Amino acid sequence: MTEIKNNEYSLLKEIAQDSLVTQAGLSKRLDIAVGSVNWYIKRLIHRGWVKVSHLDRTRLKYDITSEGMTVFTQRALLYARDSLKAYGSFRAQAKNLVADLQKNGIQQVSLNGNDEMMDILRLTCLEAGVEVSDQPVEHVLEVCGNKYQLIGR
Repeated sequence: MTEIKNNEYSLLKEIAQDSLVTQAGLSKRLDIAVGSVNWYIKRLIHRGWVKVSHLDRTRLKYDITSEGMTVFTQRALLYARDSLKAYGSFRAQAKNLVADLQKNGIQQVSLNGNDEMMDILRLTCLEAGVEVSDQPVEHVLEVCGNKYQLIGR
């Protein structure tokens, strides 16, 4: 698989959305210097991932080539695969925690936090019949690093 840097991927993404975008516009959208945008675009052109055409003296149009689209798509697929792996890991961890709660007779918890990991845990609790309270209760679940943990009040 072809190596692509984050800034290169971001540029390809922006160009895919607007082929008439200017380097100044890319600089502002991506929060990188115009000189860096220019350097990365030259690199993308050299790699054959982007081609440039002159619309007039001062206006350029950037087009992603088929090779560029292949690299862009590969990166997106890797991201999706990695996201699904992370989801699967958090889901398995949540199921194990909820099973332990049920073994210990805990039927009501509150959640400390509000992110994607907590959303997975909330849904797992509800699916298993463990009540998730909006009010503080004796048993609180939270995230510590990349792990769920049970804490008491």
